[in-house]
Amino acid sequence: MSALEHPARMDKAVLNNYLSLDVGYEKTMVEYIWIDGTGQGIRSKCRTLDIEPKDPSECPIWNYDGSSTYQAEGSNSDMYLHPVALFRDPFRRGQHKLVLCEVFKYNNTPAETNHRHSCKKAMVEAKGEKPWFGIEQEYTLLGHDGHPFGWPKNGFPGPQGPYYCGVGSNRVYGRDIVEAHYRACLYAGVKIAGCNAEVMPSQWEFQIGPCEGIDAGDHLWVGRYLLERVAEDFGVVITLDPKPMPGDWNGAGAHTNFSTEAMRQPGGMKHIEQAIERMSGHHKRHIAAYDPKKGEDNKRRLTGLHETSGIDDFSAGVANRGASIRIPRQVAADGYGYLEDRRPASNCDPYSVTEVIIVTAVLGK
Repeated sequence: MSALEHPARMDKAVLNNYLSLDVGYEKTMVEYIWIDGTGQGIRSKCRTLDIEPKDPSECPIWNYDGSSTYQAEGSNSDMYLHPVALFRDPFRRGQHKLVLCEVFKYNNTPAETNHRHSCKKAMVEAKGEKPWFGIEQEYTLLGHDGHPFGWPKNGFPGPQGPYYCGVGSNRVYGRDIVEAHYRACLYAGVKIAGCNAEVMPSQWEFQIGPCEGIDAGDHLWVGRYLLERVAEDFGVVITLDPKPMPGDWNGAGAHTNFSTEAMRQPGGMKHIEQAIERMSGHHKRHIAAYDPKKGEDNKRRLTGLHETSGIDDFSAGVANRGASIRIPRQVAADGYGYLEDRRPASNCDPYSVTEVIIVTAVLGK
């Protein structure tokens, strides 16, 4: 072995020797998860507790260095993690937990990217309407070179058409990651409703919901965390970029299905139409809330092509995937159900999305 070579390597078989150690039930490893200053990055760190927490309130408030997460200056860097949602840990298993946290600054005010805080207030105000959400999270698998996973290194796959919900090694790439992520979500207690291969090869989708109120954002963020961790094990990169490949390829969204109890009852179509009318008057406000860069990321995706509406115009229609708001055909036939907002970008903050929908469509503000 030359002086320049090094025998270090990551080996899951070696790791499993340690993961199988019996650590007893006296200590619980709790992974604290939070959103960083980009509004889309996920961070986490682990803490040992002397109990197995049954509720997030049993996990102590913790702190971290916000100057290393784009959230504070080094001279005043402490940020605080307030646990808000508890899940089982599919990686450590047993009694070990994941806890999603809200971020607060040194003065106990919400961090700029803590959109959960205001979203929760809106959900409490609209609680009597029983708002449900289902979010379709699209994402793309990449190699470490930034090229879509499974694509020819010096070219492109064939045109879109055979890949959506496709089967076969020449049509889908990375199914192992998708299957592992699905099981991890179910184990954790994340409300994952399904998954499918998307229109662009190496692009996939998982669905969260139906969730009531703040749970939609909580479960989607933990679903994203689990996706990143699973892909890490496979050595594949996850991107939520709304337009990962320029040209004649579909972008990636987070289509948001929404209903209130009144919409879900017979005769609910009039409530769906009322919600759409209210949302139509706040199109720019919604667009600004639908990606972390206030519409700049979505501008590359919402072109009016590739099953999208134009970013500057509001539209609605039955079964129209080129509209801002789609009313599913079955909903139109039944006269009640839900609406689908197709504008949110794949890298949106679901708290911002669900909050603005509630505020405009339900609270009429």
